Amino acid sequence: MIKKIEGIIVSEVDYKESSKIINIFTPTDGVMGIVARGTKKVKSNLSGVTSKLTYGYFHVNYKDNGLSTLIEVDILDGFKKIRKNIDLISYASYLLELCSMVYKHDSNPDIYNLLISSLKKIEEGYDYEVITNILELKLLEYLGIKPVIDGCVNCGSKVDIVTISSYKGGYLCKNCAHDEVIVNIKTIKLLRMFYYVDINKISKLDVSDNIKKELNRFIDDYYDRYSGLYLKSKIFLKNLQNI
Repeated sequence: MIKKIEGIIVSEVDYKESSKIINIFTPTDGVMGIVARGTKKVKSNLSGVTSKLTYGYFHVNYKDNGLSTLIEVDILDGFKKIRKNIDLISYASYLLELCSMVYKHDSNPDIYNLLISSLKKIEEGYDYEVITNILELKLLEYLGIKPVIDGCVNCGSKVDIVTISSYKGGYLCKNCAHDEVIVNIKTIKLLRMFYYVDINKISKLDVSDNIKKELNRFIDDYYDRYSGLYLKSKIFLKNLQNI
């Protein structure tokens, strides 16, 4: 049976002498492994369309039991700008792995849609660190660990919010914050705005380095505390940031 599958390649592994298996993240079936035969041959029509980050429609000889075989690909986006930059490809690889893992917790097609929207914004030149943080925040909902950002996590107050605590699990007002580090008021506002923003409608991102550091510090610590996810791409990303 010939089947047309929308998806994006998240990884690829060698298979036999001249072929490989491409793992495609799809909106309805999660990650699917598909054999791309003969891709290592010079004259192969598939060699240029079976690498990580290829986003499109994959026409396959589909099998319910066993590996399906790739026939051809209609590319929707190759994310060429991302591929040319080590920072961008590293962040994109992290987002591919992160979304694939989150999908295992909650097989909601919105996770796939958020991923594609985020990659498109990075490809368009928007701040890749901020886009990554926005997606990370949104994914917490699907992991069932969304922080409290509509009021104080302790008393529920919606006024005089002065900081955000990963340990406490959300916003803290001035009466409930004690030994926590006080963050910039812009960090507090942006955190909530980023969670609710429609990524597709983002037209401007202007975030200072200090605010980005506070946002990233909170999100990183929150994931480390509550997500239970261990991602190789995240370890590489942290090492890259420290260079």
